[in-house]
Amino acid sequence: MSAPTTSKLEDQLHDFIVRALAEDVGEGDHTSLACIPADDRTKARLLVKEPGILAGVAIAEKVFHHVDPTAEMTIHIPDGHYMSYGNVAFEVSCNTRALLQAERLVLNTMQRMSGIATLSNRFKFEIEDLPVKILDTRKTTPNLRFIEKWAVRLGGCYNYRDGLYDRIMIKDNHIDACGSIKAAIDQTVAYQKEKGLDLPVTIEVRNLVELYEVLDARQVDRIMLDNFELPILAEAVAVINNRYETEASGGVNIHTVRKIGQTGVNYISVGALTHSAVSLDLSLKVVKA
Repeated sequence: MSAPTTSKLEDQLHDFIVRALAEDVGEGDHTSLACIPADDRTKARLLVKEPGILAGVAIAEKVFHHVDPTAEMTIHIPDGHYMSYGNVAFEVSCNTRALLQAERLVLNTMQRMSGIATLSNRFKFEIEDLPVKILDTRKTTPNLRFIEKWAVRLGGCYNYRDGLYDRIMIKDNHIDACGSIKAAIDQTVAYQKEKGLDLPVTIEVRNLVELYEVLDARQVDRIMLDNFELPILAEAVAVINNRYETEASGGVNIHTVRKIGQTGVNYISVGALTHSAVSLDLSLKVVKA
């Protein structure tokens, strides 16, 4: 799956910033309104408190320009680059009240994105010499999916589907509800034909018996091998023999991902990239005159 178009991303960012500021600022930042003169201007630095992959600089720049169109930002570490403790990621100069309104939104977003990018980069490192790609999943924070998937890309991994609308994925519950693998595939083929769709189709299998059912039914693009033990996973990949794309899922962590990749699968989907990433520590500090 490719990254969102520029126009779509701009719209998503604008909506995100407006809603996030409305949630936080509400009727006004009374502390800053009470303490800070309206025309005061301040310079601040984003300080790195923890090593990892920096993510969210582009969003921070959008936030500062939203609250103060005259804001000026000097970037020292771009998105997707490694940062060390003590680094200054960027400096920003803008209206002080605007800076203080934007501070928490910028930090919350960048800390979350940097945590995801850093974890994604660790997974990428484990398999970077193997012909396999690490994919994210839909296990994301509601309404923040586009930001979290952006962070995955900055960390060097890949996005899977955006949502339920851009790929057909027949999973165990679909199969059980339909009654059989063949029924689920047949109905999917008929649905796509009726609707004039040509979406790629992934089907999940839980064992070798189900795998052979899929191979008999055909008409899919990718077979997801869910929670297979390593020897069985390797056997399944050999049985498929490049006739379809292969994907491993379930039980994937930083300690198992390389062994999974060595079985020859094309893709490994890892929900942990987004649901288990820990935010990194960043701090925005005013530079005293």
